[in-house]
Parts: sequence; structure tokens; C-alpha cells
Amino acid sequence: MDSATIIAVTPENAANETLFCVKDVKSAAFDCKQKWFEKRYQEGLRIKILKAHNGRMIGFIEYVPIAYAWRPVEGQNFMFVHCMYVYSKKDRNKGYGALLIDDAEKSARAQGMSGVCVMTSNGSWMTNKTIFQKRSFRQDDQRERFELMCRKWHSTVPYPSLVDWTAQQAKYKGWHLIYANQCPWHEKSVEGILNVAMDFDIHMNITELKSAKEAKNAPSGHGVFALMHNGKLIEDHYVSATRFRNILKKELKVENR
Repeated sequence: MDSATIIAVTPENAANETLFCVKDVKSAAFDCKQKWFEKRYQEGLRIKILKAHNGRMIGFIEYVPIAYAWRPVEGQNFMFVHCMYVYSKKDRNKGYGALLIDDAEKSARAQGMSGVCVMTSNGSWMTNKTIFQKRSFRQDDQRERFELMCRKWHSTVPYPSLVDWTAQQAKYKGWHLIYANQCPWHEKSVEGILNVAMDFDIHMNITELKSAKEAKNAPSGHGVFALMHNGKLIEDHYVSATRFRNILKKELKVENR
């Protein structure tokens, strides 16, 4: 593993350091994430970017105290990892992910927390659990495709748990898109889905989640994205316009049988 440095992104330096997943600081996606980040920074959310000695970005991690986590998870006095990613395949399995996890653990210990936890999945838009297992995390809960992985150093503290997001789904009649700007890709998805919905003369109800509490009670495991149709979760992660067009064709075909 080559030498690398962890850079702390702040509201003040984000325009220079970027937000990793969105690097074009003039884009609408950057603006949405930046405004979201500024509010969440006051709640303890941190974004760290791992850079090589030449300034090349290798990966990043985003974590926050569990009370302010934008995922369907409950617990006390834990640090929660929203996202972690090592971008290039050539940089994987070299210990860079471990450096990022260690940073989250160091921050949690410095704040007197009891441990660190993360939601993982073999599906899209989340890290799988393998790297966390190597760092002595254990699986403490699971719902559908999502696992809750935790590592704690205070043995008497109870482990966090996942919220039953399916309990929220029945109330969403018609078409609904529920999202948050925690992920900068959602801005593009919302625009694309709305345009396709108009092409099909479909009324799409849009709800932007404005707080961690709303995200914890959202109708999907991802928390910050849910495409719903008549109480059914169609997708729990980013959907492109092309993907949504294919979804609509399938759903309308079923309805017209």
C-alpha cells in the first residue's frame, strides 16, 4: 500500500476538496449535497477523503452519530457509517478501506462512543460486509438484503437494530418517489423519473426527506431512496430514467392484463 493521507472535508473547504462522489462544484448535484452537508455537519456528520501522495483521490467515508443517521437504524452512542468507497479496482484489497474504517473508529472513541456500525449489502449502492468482518465487526441484525454490522468496545451497551421499514409501505398509494440529498446522485434521478412520468402521463408524488428522523422512518432499507407504487417497494436505490421507463412499461403491462 502506497502512502496516503486522510483529508477532512468541511463546509469551508468542500469547494476545493469536492464531495468525492460529485466533483463538479458547479453542478446542481454538488449544490444539493453541499447544502445538505452544511446542515448535517452541525449534527456531527463527517466526510473524509483518502488521497495518494500525488493528490489522487483513492476513496472516502461518510459517518455520523447514530441518532442522526439517515438509515432505518436505532441505537445509542454509536458512530454510524453512511457510505464508504474505494473507487478504483487497482486500489482495492490494499488496506485503504481499513484506513477509512479506522478513522471512523478513532472519531467514535474520541467522542466517548461505544462502537461503530454500518448497514451493508451485496446489492447496489452499499458496501458489502466482507471488509467489516475483517475489522472484527459482527452481524447483529438483518432485514431483506441488508445487514447491520457492528463493532463495540463497551460490552454492556446493547447493539443497535434495524427499523422495520416495510411497516411504512402500505400508506403510499399511487406512485411515490421518496428521496434525500444525502446521495448527490438523487438529484439526477428525480429529474429523470419526473420527465419519464410525464411522458407516460403518470402522476409522481415527490417527497424530499428533510431530517434523519424522516429517513429512519422511510419505506426502504436504504432510507434515503424509495420508489413506491401502490404500497409496493419497486426500487430502494438510485434509478436512471432508462431504468424507470422499463419499470413503467412492466408495471403498466401488469395493470392492463
